[in-house]
Amino acid sequence: MIIQNKRIIASILFVLISFVCAAQALPPPGPPPPIGLPIDGGVLMGLVAGIFYGAKKLWFSKSKL
Repeated sequence: MIIQNKRIIASILFVLISFVCAAQALPPPGPPPPIGLPIDGGVLMGLVAGIFYGAKKLWFSKSKL
């Protein structure tokens, strides 16, 4: 078999395999999340850390004056 024929056959197989891969169906999407999810505790901890950081900045800025 000459090289030109091998290239043609390889190209045809590549195209056919591409069609088979594209024809696969996607799985159905999952159910939506429940309404009214609670806020995670990480938000509260971030708020507390921010308050402590702000208080520290105020404390040290007043002591330098």
